[in-house]
Amino acid sequence: MAKQNNKKSKSIEETLWDSANKLRGSVESSEYKHVVLGLIFLKFASDKFQAQRKKLKSEGKEKFIEMREFYNQDNVFYLQEESRWSHIIANSKQSDIALKIDTALHNVEKNNPSLKGALPDNYFSRLNMDVSKLSALLDTINNIDTLKDKEQDIVGRVYEYFLSKFALAEGKGKGECLHS
Repeated sequence: MAKQNNKKSKSIEETLWDSANKLRGSVESSEYKHVVLGLIFLKFASDKFQAQRKKLKSEGKEKFIEMREFYNQDNVFYLQEESRWSHIIANSKQSDIALKIDTALHNVEKNNPSLKGALPDNYFSRLNMDVSKLSALLDTINNIDTLKDKEQDIVGRVYEYFLSKFALAEGKGKGECLHS
């Protein structure tokens, strides 16, 4: 049974790598991890936000669901509507989806001072990615439950996996790395 779970968790990274590979021609392979990690972060932050929102409602605190303090007190980033994953997915097929992602990341950083300088500025717009390829990547990430395994750091796992892929591709796979 544990073997099955390990294989399943491994497929998240492999699926993301395959999706990122579809960006070939639009984005340099060295940029894949930045593209994917930015989106995974946004999905993860939104999943945590939605979980906190649900918790507040279940505790009878509906009138507080739009107050930043009721998220920050539990180390959850407050997200405005346009920064939520549901908004990104609802607009994923639009020609301005890169701008919507950049706006979402900008607003997350602006509304959460602890992130100051941590998120890319206009990154997705500058990449000028093919909308259909970006949309396909968003669909893939949308199927990942970032909160499923509370013991695992999904962002860290994906980051390590991508680093190992580049190390292997460059012939530097001698250090500790994850193998597919």
